[in-house]
Amino acid sequence: MDPDGPCTQTAAVTVLDVDPRVRDWRHQLHRIPETAFGEHHTAQYVAGVLRGLGFYVATGVGGTGVVGSLTRGSSNRAVGLRCELDALPLQESSGVAYASTHPGAMHACGHDGHMAMLLGAAAGLAERDFDGTIRLLFQPAEEPGRGAQAMIDDGLFDRFPLDTLYGLHNMPGMPAGHLLTSPGAIMASEDNFTIAIHGRGGHASAPHLVIDPLIVAAEIITALQSIVGRNVDPVATAVVSCTELHTDGARNAIPSNVTITGDTRSFDPAVQAVLEQRVRAISTGIATAHGASVDVTYTREFAPTVNDPGATARAVRAAQCALGTNRVDGACAPVMASEDFGVLAGHAPACLLFLGNGTGPGHGGTPLHSSDYVFNDDILSAGIAFYTQVVHDSLTA
Repeated sequence: MDPDGPCTQTAAVTVLDVDPRVRDWRHQLHRIPETAFGEHHTAQYVAGVLRGLGFYVATGVGGTGVVGSLTRGSSNRAVGLRCELDALPLQESSGVAYASTHPGAMHACGHDGHMAMLLGAAAGLAERDFDGTIRLLFQPAEEPGRGAQAMIDDGLFDRFPLDTLYGLHNMPGMPAGHLLTSPGAIMASEDNFTIAIHGRGGHASAPHLVIDPLIVAAEIITALQSIVGRNVDPVATAVVSCTELHTDGARNAIPSNVTITGDTRSFDPAVQAVLEQRVRAISTGIATAHGASVDVTYTREFAPTVNDPGATARAVRAAQCALGTNRVDGACAPVMASEDFGVLAGHAPACLLFLGNGTGPGHGGTPLHSSDYVFNDDILSAGIAFYTQVVHDSLTA
């Protein structure tokens, strides 16, 4: 479809209420949350629904991932839609009637809703004519940022080739049922660091006899905050956060060892490189100045999510056709949170969109990763309408 051409709506967008099956799928999935690479029952449930809808289903992709495929006509075109399988290691306190039955696990990021929307789109698309292949990717282990690469390592794009890939993530604090995206970087990378400082401990009454790693840690933590202000281009964006401090000391004993942990976030691999270099250099320099030693571990956990301009233009047009221009923002600001979708987007033209979950307390506005978070069922129809429209535009033009 020409992004600037006329809008041809699919029949799905005229449905004002979501298929009751979709709401039930969401609630059933919410009851059985499973954490990264342990999503066995969840994958089995999803695979069963897909098979019932007529999709060819591959399981165990990247460990516990599921890929559903449906081909019609003779075209080699293929469009992918992706969601996540995993939950978080949280004890649920939402109070909903369909709460988690797995102690210590909860769908606190809305992945149950994401799966339900993809299944709802699958149900509608299975009854439509199109020319090409639909790929539905149910990815494991999104939360730790490991599942996308696991699927790729298992031959995802060789076994299930596709031309473009789309995904949605619900976003509390944004108007319910509104879609927001933008071309280019839309979600940040996440790099983790551990700075292990080794001094010489001793009695708190005799600091002149020790090499105090707490003093070293305090100076490092303060100095790391200069990286963004003095080493990163002012027109770029980056965050450096120290999040934990651990020692082996006691109230009356200066410790021998202190460990700082934290993370950095940015949108550009070049900025990532600067952040890593400066974290290492600052930590080593300060430790050496005090006669201490330091070990710095720096790991790349999440790639930045960078939306392909062409895929984004198609997504925005499909969203406008499905929901109306007043519910779509095609030039939203990026966010500093991270998503494993970024790894997939590095292998195929892709676009991730945010789907507003609501703004008010109790109406979709509770933050993600909260024990009382609740996915807003009222937005299911908007997600399904978008998915149906973007597939229609990709495989019927």
